[in-house]
Amino acid sequence: MDRETEELLDVVGARLRALRRDRGITLADLAVRTGVSESTLSRLESGQRRATLELLLPLSRTYDVPLDDLVGAPRTGDPRIHLKPIRRFGMIFVPLSRRPGGVQAFKMIIPAQPEDLDPTPKTHEGTEWLYVLNGRLRLILGDRDLTLPPGEAAEFDTALPHWLGSADGNTVELLILFGLHGVRAHMRAHPPEGAP
Repeated sequence: MDRETEELLDVVGARLRALRRDRGITLADLAVRTGVSESTLSRLESGQRRATLELLLPLSRTYDVPLDDLVGAPRTGDPRIHLKPIRRFGMIFVPLSRRPGGVQAFKMIIPAQPEDLDPTPKTHEGTEWLYVLNGRLRLILGDRDLTLPPGEAAEFDTALPHWLGSADGNTVELLILFGLHGVRAHMRAHPPEGAP
């Protein structure tokens, strides 16, 4: 086996552990879902056992992730990205990043909705950074009710109750970066002249 393949296989366990944790699944739950023993999954994630097709196929199905993404295989052939929109909570999420674990990037579309829609703030683990591309976003964050026009950005801990919707009933398009706690977007911008 060549050195590049060895290095690729050496990081599969860490990649699988990050994906499982990112999805909030325990080893016991994963064992039930895949039919692979908990001890085998633990050894696979710790690097004590090599990944085989027999082990990776049920993981790929459970996570709904292509095998290439599970092992971090180098891309070959067609360089085009084939985006597959996901519909959740009445919104459309278009995944822009394909690697498991770490920061995930999405284009999010909030369809036109009634202006008098009653917001229901939610919480979950992580940190979110968003940038408004088009439309006017209504962001409820804790006890704050904000309106963000195109070109504005926000970053917040998702453990704080939050809700995203349209400020004026029209469609809103956003870029979203989502990461687990401790993973934040880093902005490198010069402050305007005269700013403190």
